Amino acid sequence: MKVAFVHYHLKTGGVNTVLKAQVEAVHEHCETLVLTGDRSNIILPCKIVEIPGLGYDLPNAKLSYTDRVAERILAILSEKWPGGCDLLHIHNPTLAKNRQFLQIIKRLQQAGLNLFLQIHDFAEDGRPNTYFEEEYPANCHYGVINTRDADILETAGLKKQGLHILPNPVEGFFVPADCRPNATVIYPVRAIRRKNLGEALLLSCFFDPVLRLAITQPPNSPVDMAAYRDWIKWSKQALLPVDFEVGSTLDFPTLIGGAESVITTSINEGFGLTFLEPWTAGKLLWGRRIPEICTDFENKGVRLDSLYERIDVPLPWIDIDSFTRDWHKAVFDACAHYGHAIDVDEVSHAFAQMTSCGMVDFGLLNEKFQRQVLSRLTTDPSTKKEMIDLNPWLAKPGIVPDPDGLIHNNRLAIKRHYNLQQYRNRLLEIYQDVISQPVHHRIDKRSLVESFIDINHFPLLKWSVYER
Repeated sequence: MKVAFVHYHLKTGGVNTVLKAQVEAVHEHCETLVLTGDRSNIILPCKIVEIPGLGYDLPNAKLSYTDRVAERILAILSEKWPGGCDLLHIHNPTLAKNRQFLQIIKRLQQAGLNLFLQIHDFAEDGRPNTYFEEEYPANCHYGVINTRDADILETAGLKKQGLHILPNPVEGFFVPADCRPNATVIYPVRAIRRKNLGEALLLSCFFDPVLRLAITQPPNSPVDMAAYRDWIKWSKQALLPVDFEVGSTLDFPTLIGGAESVITTSINEGFGLTFLEPWTAGKLLWGRRIPEICTDFENKGVRLDSLYERIDVPLPWIDIDSFTRDWHKAVFDACAHYGHAIDVDEVSHAFAQMTSCGMVDFGLLNEKFQRQVLSRLTTDPSTKKEMIDLNPWLAKPGIVPDPDGLIHNNRLAIKRHYNLQQYRNRLLEIYQDVISQPVHHRIDKRSLVESFIDINHFPLLKWSVYER
């Protein structure tokens, strides 16, 4: 089987970690090639060809290279495999990081190539700057990394025989033998806004006094960086027990091995590797549960008893008028951007439900309102008791019955269901289907937008721009 992998770039990141695992999983069973817009410094057990036209758009670039890039790809494939390439495995094709990408893909499809399009992230999922107005490729096979995304795409028109669930493999961490736990609770994250850094800081207010929170990596994008720097400044002024960018001085296995426990406060994930990896290193994970992601893991026997689904905050603790205006504006702005019609009364009802009983989930707030809550917690000791009354587990955060048993159970479940051998078998099975089973279907983009704009759970960190 002759397989060519395609991605915008090969820089360090979640998608490329998966791509690398895929190449390593099948290279002894398939002839492989990687095509990319930026090869970076990655080393793979196959040839890598850099084609700049596959990379991210440059600012103010003139876009007229579609045919040229497609012809270049076809020439490379023909040179590599004169008898033909069996399939192209293309990663994140529906994100407009390259505005010509869909047209390039469609040209390749017209040339007779079999396509397997693997979606890790959806532009419709709160990423308006990467949204394509044009239709996504039809009559080809698609892959997703969780059941939620499969259900959404099936509702949007894809047929089961051309829609494949491919959960990411979990290699796990091997902690150095000389690594000893210290008084650290680590959040292993690149601190983009969706990772909900303010909630991690809130949790630190309830730590045992000997513990410190450790954030591993800064974000990359300018918007996320502005929010991140403001959190660093605010945390120092509030004297919170937190250290930032600890990943710049220590390697990841050492950081995890030295942690007392691991947290996650993310409000949005694709696959959700953070919910699995800590257990493989013998560490307890606690923090926020994302139901639509975690259900897949729990169905495989991974117990996530240590997670919560919300943190209740009294509405009077925030500027409710400002929050009401900002939330409604974010909803209508998102709907307008994606061309999604919505009823005003429906929006008002959703907001009333979200703020019922005079409470709101901390994870629905953006940084501006999260800081209002944190200011109370850090200046008035009595507010901590009020928060514990509303969220009793905050009295002993990260404490669960029989943690060793929980860790043991989860480590075995992860090893059983997310190992590389199973991943290899699943990948080869999908490739065979792509080659042998033509499909006739298309994605209804309106349905896709409707699935992701859920006003009954509409967090501002995901859907609004950053403001101080």
